[in-house]
Amino acid sequence: MYGKTNIESLILKTGDELLCYKDSIVISFKGKRKVLSTSSYNGGYSEDLTAVYNHDLSLNKTKPCNLIAKNYNEYMRNISLFLGLNPEKVSGMGTTAQMKNASVISMSYEKLTVSAIVTGGIETNAGRAGDAAEFCQTCEKPLHGTINIMLVIDADMSKGAVTRALVTCTEAKTAALQELMADSRFSNGLATGTGTDQTIIVVNANSPDYYESAGKHSKIGELIGKTVITAVKEAISKQGQRTFESEHNLMRRIRRFGVTEESVFLKYKELNENLSVSENKFYEILKQTASLPFVFTYGILYIHLIDEYLWKLTNINETRQTASEIIKILSQKLKITEEIPNSQIIESMKEIEYLLVLAVKNKIKKLQSENKKFVRTKIHDKPNEMRCE
Repeated sequence: MYGKTNIESLILKTGDELLCYKDSIVISFKGKRKVLSTSSYNGGYSEDLTAVYNHDLSLNKTKPCNLIAKNYNEYMRNISLFLGLNPEKVSGMGTTAQMKNASVISMSYEKLTVSAIVTGGIETNAGRAGDAAEFCQTCEKPLHGTINIMLVIDADMSKGAVTRALVTCTEAKTAALQELMADSRFSNGLATGTGTDQTIIVVNANSPDYYESAGKHSKIGELIGKTVITAVKEAISKQGQRTFESEHNLMRRIRRFGVTEESVFLKYKELNENLSVSENKFYEILKQTASLPFVFTYGILYIHLIDEYLWKLTNINETRQTASEIIKILSQKLKITEEIPNSQIIESMKEIEYLLVLAVKNKIKKLQSENKKFVRTKIHDKPNEMRCE
């Protein structure tokens, strides 16, 4: 049956069964549970649910026709029925992350165990709280790039503590994104989540151990923080969106300021009409340059300096002075003799963009002087008219 292939089962410390299907991960309760869900499908605080789940929406094109629905909640209701669950007694979350990339992390202290089951995708939908938004409708917003967390706590807690656990969990998710230096796709800030993140907290109401705090000073808060940070980072890595190799490149770090491979190439074309290479060759050299250890490390120092300025922790004069010193060091190391003009808007990163253009230009000159087989042609607007053999 669709959705029930490659099934795996895991018994959590609470005694609940974690069922991993091709398109869904279900936690089936074996007793009374207190649940706090941010989902629009049976969300809120409940004490009468029998299960919760996370579902991969990206596979819906291959689902049977009877799962087609008019809206998100009706669709999730159909999925609940298809999974053999009572649609009135479950809460579910949708995502486009694959269930096979889920991370399951459990940590314990004495009799207390916290488990985080996380799927994560942030490449297209990562955002920072306070970013400009356009969505203001009552219909369901499409989910593209979402961090979904199911957090299971093997202890009983007060309603206030359950709510506090959600806050601690959210802080931990943001801490994980901070450690990944995840960039917002909607501003020049660092991401604090995605626009469609969802979380379900599950608390064991049958446990004899009762807690009234889940903040950062409590052991529950500590375990929530550690499990969620670890699981979020692992899930995003398994989804293939953040690795050491992918992030150890200055172009990845400065794209939130509008400096991209394309913008650097366009600047190169503007300044070097008679010194051309193919677009692909240019990007290859740019990637190599942006990945050089000293370019990367001095570059991220420059970026953080601009962040401090944008957060109003440094003034414009000291920011410009230090930024100029970093540009000077990079110019010397890259053997750039041309002067790099100052930008009126320092956070535009135009100095770094210009420096990268000159660095690639020097590399191309060096390759040509070493008698590499370049075919020099005038740059045209169409990439297929540019060649580099």
